[in-house]
Amino acid sequence: MCRHTAWLGRPRNLSEFLLERPHGLLQQSWAPRRQRHGTVNADGWGVSWWSPPEASSVPGPARWRSSGPMWSDASLASVAAHVAAGCVVAAVRDATVGMPTDESACAPFVRDGWSLSHNGVLDRSVLPADAWPRAESVCDSAVLASYLLAAPEELGKRIAVVGADDPAARLNVLLGDGERLLATAWGDTLSVLETPDGVVLASEPHDDDPRWRDVPDRTLVEARLHGGRVVVTETPLETA
Repeated sequence: MCRHTAWLGRPRNLSEFLLERPHGLLQQSWAPRRQRHGTVNADGWGVSWWSPPEASSVPGPARWRSSGPMWSDASLASVAAHVAAGCVVAAVRDATVGMPTDESACAPFVRDGWSLSHNGVLDRSVLPADAWPRAESVCDSAVLASYLLAAPEELGKRIAVVGADDPAARLNVLLGDGERLLATAWGDTLSVLETPDGVVLASEPHDDDPRWRDVPDRTLVEARLHGGRVVVTETPLETA
């Protein structure tokens, strides 16, 4: 239902990462190559990034979202060329039928220094009641984000619980806190690219680099800065 991507590593220009790749997020907003559900992602977009501590007096990520198609936003193209960050989470949206289409329903969703995107769909009724009050929107992705961001360290466990309660759910999520990325492959595509400069996690490759690899379904991925490099681990997710 959506496409998302994230970067962790050396500071990278947002325009180069999101808008200028041959099959990057901009191109995926109108012509995704691996999207199984839906054909176009025109119901909004969003990006969050973490500035160096010396460059910002506000903790946590900066965030920019819009309810319009990414390809129609001239301001994004203008501003993105002037921003570089070592951690980025971004998404384009194909809204689930019946869900709101305003800006508040667009990923990424943020809380307590974390930023989260959801690529998929689920029955909101399986989520606990305490997830709703802090959700940024009533859409399924926002309520799921509220539930997951209440305990990011329990991501794998919580995804497995939701997946068991809603077997038809697609629960690919992608989140970061500025120093690490977490992602799940559950019902949709997820790919990883490791380079000397850092790591990309994405719904689908943004170019034809042969180093891209697909993540097996029902897998938790973690990318973490360690000793000047990014270390990636993959852990199978068990159905709760």
